[in-house]
Amino acid sequence: MAFPDIQSFMRLLEERGELLRVSAPVSRDLEITEVADRLVKKGGPAVLFENVKGSDFPLVIGMLGTRERVALSLGVQDLDDLAAKVNHLIDLKGAGGMRGMLGNVGKLRDAMNLPPRRVGSAPVQEVVWRGDEVDLGKIPVLKCWPLDGGPFVTLPLVITKDPETGEKNMGMYRMQVMSKNTTGMHWQRHKTGTKHLEKAKARGERLEVAVAIGGDPALIYAATAPLPPIPGLNEFALAGYLRGERYPVVKGVTVDLEVPANAEFILEGYVDPHEDWVMEGPFGDHTGFYTLPDLYPLFHVTAVTMRKNPVYPATIVGRPPMEDAFLIEASERLFLPAAQLILPEIMDYHMPPAGVAHNLVVVSIKKTYPGQAYKVANGLFGLGQMMFAKVIVVVDEDVKVNDMGAVWRMITQRAQPGRDTLTTRGPIDVLDHSSRGWGYGGKLIIDATTKRPEEIGSGVSSRDEQADDVAVELFEPHAAADLPGFEGVLDQRQTPDGYWIVTLNKTRAGQARDLAEAFAAHPAAAGIRHLLICDELTDAGNIQDVWWTILNNIDAERDVWHVGDLLAWDGARKLPEEGFVREWPPKIVMDQGVVDRVDALWHVWGLPERWR
Repeated sequence: MAFPDIQSFMRLLEERGELLRVSAPVSRDLEITEVADRLVKKGGPAVLFENVKGSDFPLVIGMLGTRERVALSLGVQDLDDLAAKVNHLIDLKGAGGMRGMLGNVGKLRDAMNLPPRRVGSAPVQEVVWRGDEVDLGKIPVLKCWPLDGGPFVTLPLVITKDPETGEKNMGMYRMQVMSKNTTGMHWQRHKTGTKHLEKAKARGERLEVAVAIGGDPALIYAATAPLPPIPGLNEFALAGYLRGERYPVVKGVTVDLEVPANAEFILEGYVDPHEDWVMEGPFGDHTGFYTLPDLYPLFHVTAVTMRKNPVYPATIVGRPPMEDAFLIEASERLFLPAAQLILPEIMDYHMPPAGVAHNLVVVSIKKTYPGQAYKVANGLFGLGQMMFAKVIVVVDEDVKVNDMGAVWRMITQRAQPGRDTLTTRGPIDVLDHSSRGWGYGGKLIIDATTKRPEEIGSGVSSRDEQADDVAVELFEPHAAADLPGFEGVLDQRQTPDGYWIVTLNKTRAGQARDLAEAFAAHPAAAGIRHLLICDELTDAGNIQDVWWTILNNIDAERDVWHVGDLLAWDGARKLPEEGFVREWPPKIVMDQGVVDRVDALWHVWGLPERWR
């Protein structure tokens, strides 16, 4: 199903009771974030704010805030259907004579929907601001979190063209509004936009840029998808395939770039590669922590085009789960067949919200020989953006990868610390604040598959283990005060499946290691396989908060180690005395004053009490 534009999708959501309208005034400064954060975490509806203070344009948020709405937006009954759709396309028949070739006709017709379709005029060019008319302050760009450096465009589709090859690219890179006609351009070192900018600099040219805001859901999703570097395969092509028809594009009014004809707004302009970069941030990012200020290129807006009655679509990122978790799940389903082509033993994989995409990947395999778990994990590290994965857990095919309770149990039952864990190094997401270097750090593979005879006794642990699952002892909780040498422990919780969770106020170097050594030697360690050390702001009773903190705060090679049969994870903040030279960022927390104000205005906005 192809939606003509974002507004048609909004109308369908409203018909289904999945979109609410708020006509009372609302501030774009933090208030909308607080509402949207509550709704997405409770599976609530999208919201159209019709009266945003300081702007004549309405704002919609949360359109893709559930798994079901993402599936609806992409024209499938369920996100699992995306894998079947891709399998249908790539499983071309080459045998069987004429009959076999004729079986490909329908698939080739689907593939013909890939190239975009140029149109002569477009709704997005009904109104044009040029030169001094450009004023980004008139658009209801959100300030999302209290420590943000300013308002950020959070759902931009940034379009560039390779100066040498003409290959097009679209990506979603946050854009901090710096003035009425400039923004930051958050192009990280590995992004295609950065490569285009470097080529433009070598040629002594400016790089033309167009930023679409809106379009339709398929294009918004496509801008987030980790496409492989195949010539001719770009985000417009993916959106065309998902829509089942070629994507309509129109030439920009001031730039030589094709832009989506059905967008709500287009920002046209350039980045000058010879210009000094500007300080951008902080920004409350998808990791749930603030990305600290850094230097990035400046985007100059020379024209803004729009519909006569546009709607500004936005999203927020922050502590999971957020709207981006469902876009990540769509990518999981869409690219599963491609991963299986390269690693056919893969049965399924999942990137849970607590891992904020790259921090944790769970993969199930059909295991037929020893060492296969490591073969698959290392293969995944070499696949596109999977190179940024920090922890990969491999389980047997009988384990549901999205049942994290079952996954954690399999880790304690089938993965012996030291023998079935392996650390390595590689590229890390540049937004990762805990890695040893910018974009470089440690990785961890956990083999939680059933062991074959050749794999038993091959590790460093002295403990004997049978090929069958290991029985994990149950035990009574011990109060932290009863355990000697546990300096700085504020809270603790033990689970019957082998995890001991502590929150630690770390005040000196080596404190976490001392804790692990003391605990491993204590009777309370009986039955424990993993010691999870969290920072003092973690809720020890909330396993999602625990794993989100741990996975964000570790460099796997530096901060995960085994002490006998115990695997210790140091997810507390890192100190300068421990050799950590970068500034440690704060976790995202909304101002209490904003929380109280939203509570007071909830009924004024007409929002249902059950979502409050």
